[in-house]
Amino acid sequence: MKKVFTLLAVAAMLTFGVNTNVYAQGETGSTEVVASEVAEEPVEETVEEPEMMDTESKMEESSSISQAIKTKFIEGGPEFMALVLICLILGLALCIERIVYLNMASVNTKKLLAEIEAALASGGINAAKEVCRNTRGPIASIFYQGLDRAGDGEDIEAVEKAIIQYGGVQTGLLEKGLSWIGLFIALAPMLGFLGTVIGMIQAFDSIEKLGEMNATAMASGIKVALITTVSGLVVAIFLQVFYNYIVSKIDGLVNQMEDASISMIDMLLKNKVASK
Repeated sequence: MKKVFTLLAVAAMLTFGVNTNVYAQGETGSTEVVASEVAEEPVEETVEEPEMMDTESKMEESSSISQAIKTKFIEGGPEFMALVLICLILGLALCIERIVYLNMASVNTKKLLAEIEAALASGGINAAKEVCRNTRGPIASIFYQGLDRAGDGEDIEAVEKAIIQYGGVQTGLLEKGLSWIGLFIALAPMLGFLGTVIGMIQAFDSIEKLGEMNATAMASGIKVALITTVSGLVVAIFLQVFYNYIVSKIDGLVNQMEDASISMIDMLLKNKVASK
């Protein structure tokens, strides 16, 4: 439930940011209208500093970009563009959640092994298990399962089997949510293509009603229809970058887990905690 609330909170913040941007643009437009109605008064000429001019130019450039995005969003059709935007927000929320989770799961494996070995030498298996309990991440959880089996007097084969099985469980937890991210990556361009096809049909319907081929009307209709395709492809490319980063992060953690499991077995044999 905590992860669901986190995803909803991130999606709400992203949606609120988009709405605030649109509302701010509307307020800016109304303020400009009111200001134009006020009688002009003589203003003393002032020399603006270069830094002030650069800041103002950057603000104007950012406002023009946001205005262009807003215009294209409206031209592409709110129905399909809203669906593409939802794919972006939900996919980005899932990507952020996975990145945070994977970064929290990363630990210094060599340092953890050294602490466990020191705890085994000084306090036995219970002290080593306490070290694993106080360490976050899947590697510490795998070590805890191995130490727990070794503490029950099982041989090294049973310990190794438990470590491998629990490693598969932890790998599944690391890959949780990837299928949904892949769904949004595939869904965004599909929705864009669907909007384009429907837009083309509407453009040809308008030409049929006019009874003649109007190049201007047809070009404008095709341009509007293709906006949805471009938006869907941009969203898919954006999410694909995050997806590949998450997959590479998971592969690195899985490799660490496998290497650490081998080191754990060797350490148990070295300290004679588990028998062959």
